[in-house]
Amino acid sequence: MLTDTKIKALKPREKPFKVSDSGGLFILVNPNGSKYWRMKYRWLGKEKLLAVGVYPKVSLANARKVRDEAKEQLANSIDPSLYRQHQKAKRELEAENSFAAIAREWHERQSTTWAAITARRIWAILENDILPYLGKRPIAELQTFELVGCLNRIVDRGALETAHKARQVMNQVCRFAKQTGRLEHNPASDLVGAIPPQKVSHMAAITTPAEFGRLLVDIERYQGTHIIRTALALAPLLFQRPGELCGMEWSEIDLEQGFWTIPREKKKERNQTEGDHIVPLCKQAQALLRDIQPLTGHGKYVFPNQRNHEKAITREALNKALRNLGYDTRHQQCAHGFRASARTMLDEQLGLRIEWIEHQLAHKVKDALGNAYNRTKHLPERIDMMQRWADYLDSLKRQTVAGNVVSGEFRSSVSA
Repeated sequence: MLTDTKIKALKPREKPFKVSDSGGLFILVNPNGSKYWRMKYRWLGKEKLLAVGVYPKVSLANARKVRDEAKEQLANSIDPSLYRQHQKAKRELEAENSFAAIAREWHERQSTTWAAITARRIWAILENDILPYLGKRPIAELQTFELVGCLNRIVDRGALETAHKARQVMNQVCRFAKQTGRLEHNPASDLVGAIPPQKVSHMAAITTPAEFGRLLVDIERYQGTHIIRTALALAPLLFQRPGELCGMEWSEIDLEQGFWTIPREKKKERNQTEGDHIVPLCKQAQALLRDIQPLTGHGKYVFPNQRNHEKAITREALNKALRNLGYDTRHQQCAHGFRASARTMLDEQLGLRIEWIEHQLAHKVKDALGNAYNRTKHLPERIDMMQRWADYLDSLKRQTVAGNVVSGEFRSSVSA
C-alpha cells in the first residue's frame, strides 16, 4: 500500500517504472520526475488502463476514490474509460450549448444590424449582469425561476431600467436558441410581470421659446473648453442623437456643400434598406465647425476626448456641461432633449411639416406607398428648414439678451 511519504520518496530512474497501491491502482514514475496515476482493469476479457490524474494535483485519497468509482461502474457492466469519454463529450456539448456560447453567437449575428454603441451596450448587459450567473448553464436546462433570480439581482441594486433591458436580451437569446433547434421551450417567455413595471419617462427638454432662448444664451456664455462649448452649441442647431454628435468625424463633414453625412453604421435604428443620414449644415453650424477646425481638424474626431484624442467626447460630457450651466438634466434639459425641443418648436412655432421634421430626426418614416426612409427625401425642404430653424434660434437669443422675449407664431406659407 502506498502512502504520501512513500510517493514523495520515489525518485526517477533511467526508465519509467510503476509502484502498485491496491485494486489495480498504481503510480507511474517517469524519468523526468512526473508521477501519473493509472488503474489497470479488465473489460470483456481484455486488460485496459484508466488515466486517473497527475500527482500531487490528484492526491492519493482522490486517486483511490476514482478507483472505487471505477470498480462500481465495472460491477454495473460499465466500462470506466468509455464512461469517461461519454462524460467528456457531454461536457463539450453542454459548453457549445451553454447560455454564454449561444448568447455570443446571437450577439455576433445581430450586431451586424446594430449601431456600434448599441452592440456595446447590449454586450455590457450580458457580460456584467447575465453571464456571470447563467453563462455556464446548458440553455436547454434553464428554468424560468433562474432567469427571475438573475433579474432580481439587478432590481435589488436599483437598476430597474437595466433589469428590463436584461429581460429583453434573455428573451431574444432564448428565442434564438429555440429557432436554431437547441431549445424546445423558451423559459424567458414567462418573464412578463416578474419584475416591477418601468416608469415611463421622457427626456428632459425645454419646449417654450422664452426658456429655450435663455438656454441658448447660457450655452454661448459657457466657460468650459472650446470643444465642449462648440459641441453644446451645435446640439440645438442639428438636434441629432448625442452619441452621433459627440462621435462626429471630420471625414463626415462637407463644409463646401454644407452637409454632415452620418454613416448608416452609426445610426441607432437602421435596416438593410436604409442608407446614410444627411444632416444639412446651416450657416451658423458651418461657422462653428470652421472655427474649431484649426484646433481638431488634424485628427479623426471633431470633438476629441481631452485625455485620449483617439476617442471622442461622450454624451455625459454634454450633460455635465448643462449641469454646470445650472440645468437639471433629469427634469429640465438633457443632451438628448434637444431633439424633443426641436421637434416641438419646429412644429408649433415654425409650422413646418411633420414629415420633414421626422426625416431630419432620422426617425423611420414611410410614405403613402409604404416605402421606408430615404436619405434624400425632402432634402431641399430640409435644407431650408434647418436654416430657418437656426435663424429662429438666433432671434430667440437676441430677444433674450434684449430682455424682451416674445413667443410668436412663425408659421410657414408652404406648410400646407
